[in-house]
Amino acid sequence: MAVEIYMPALSPTMEKGTLAKWLVSVGDTVESGDVLAEIETDKATMEVESIDEGVIAKIYVDEGTDDVPVGKLIAVLAEEDEDTDAAIASVDSGSSDAEKAEEKPADKAESKKEEPKTEAKAEKQAETKPSKSSETSKDGDRIKASPLAKRLAEQAGIDLKDVKGTGPYGRIVKRDIESYEPSSKASASSKAVKSDVPLTSGDNPYEDQKLSTMRKTIARRLTESKQSVPHFYLTVECDLDKLLAVRRDVNIGLEARGQKVSVNDFIIKAAARALKAVPAANVQFGGDTMRWFERADISVAVAIDGGLITPVVRGACEKSLSEIADEVKDLARRAKDGKLAPEEYTGGTFSISNLGMFGIKEFSAVINPPEAAILAVGAGEQRPVVKDGELTVATMMSVTMSCDHRAIDGAVGAEFLKAFKGFLENPLTMLV
Repeated sequence: MAVEIYMPALSPTMEKGTLAKWLVSVGDTVESGDVLAEIETDKATMEVESIDEGVIAKIYVDEGTDDVPVGKLIAVLAEEDEDTDAAIASVDSGSSDAEKAEEKPADKAESKKEEPKTEAKAEKQAETKPSKSSETSKDGDRIKASPLAKRLAEQAGIDLKDVKGTGPYGRIVKRDIESYEPSSKASASSKAVKSDVPLTSGDNPYEDQKLSTMRKTIARRLTESKQSVPHFYLTVECDLDKLLAVRRDVNIGLEARGQKVSVNDFIIKAAARALKAVPAANVQFGGDTMRWFERADISVAVAIDGGLITPVVRGACEKSLSEIADEVKDLARRAKDGKLAPEEYTGGTFSISNLGMFGIKEFSAVINPPEAAILAVGAGEQRPVVKDGELTVATMMSVTMSCDHRAIDGAVGAEFLKAFKGFLENPLTMLV
């Protein structure tokens, strides 16, 4: 029996992808787990593995094809002793071909979608048995969801009929619940961002370059953020002189181990400690619910070719400075190589964007939904300040917090910045 291979959803934000490269050809024999193709998602280039063994009967999407929708048929795998022409014919004439699969609602689709290799084992086993975890919506339609997804939805107060499933047979899986946004945003998020202002050139020579999948996603998500999230901004000045002295002493001790901590590592640690001190800032707005997080998972903005990505330092509050430093270096290196797994750049609770290394004194960052805040960090520079009634010089750094006013009030944001400033200006307090 022919096995249909569909464009998988390799990240929670992925709606389309670029089929960058086929690693097999028609007629090749493959085993379960063999890498079939490389897919360029909105964040990285990832490998797609075969879900079965057999012979590649037909390839429907050429390599290099952009904007291939999640769920589109990309290839057919025939069993080893099966006639390939018959396998192709059964797929092309069947009710589960690519076009019909795309037209069906997600909760009724019968097309198989390949499960990403990063999904938890429990999810993988559950997805192949729709009948055991189906629910019924108010209008009587069956909703297919895994037990884990149902439990997470119940805990978050999410109605399963409002969630689009990306698992096999259109089932709702864990990542669908974690990436769910209220339906009022769904229609906006699925549309490409187009400028209402026509481009002009006059007599200036120019060249148009096609946007990458990553740049399209950045444009769409940030436009959505500014249009739908009520931003407000709070700025505070931090004295870094004590921190720089502590950092110097810490690095002397780490030098023998070949390690080194940066000012940014202190900033990550201070933000995490401040979130634990002010838990009302470690939240997300969910329409009719507010999600409070116990752990401070810090998303760190990293510039890469074609855009940026935000790898997550999970539980940063409980980690030492050296652990944070090593983890950030590893995440940043693999981010620039396009080697991060989806779970390594999703699920953060608070973001930090540091442009101080470029000499930027102060800026305001756009919130990365569904997070409720982002901290924009400027350069540390010597400035004249008044201390104890006397004019002196200190190394000062401006930080601006962008807050989602639906989730964080001004007083809560101010309380967070007070705690953050306290940890930075007295760095030993965050090390004990």
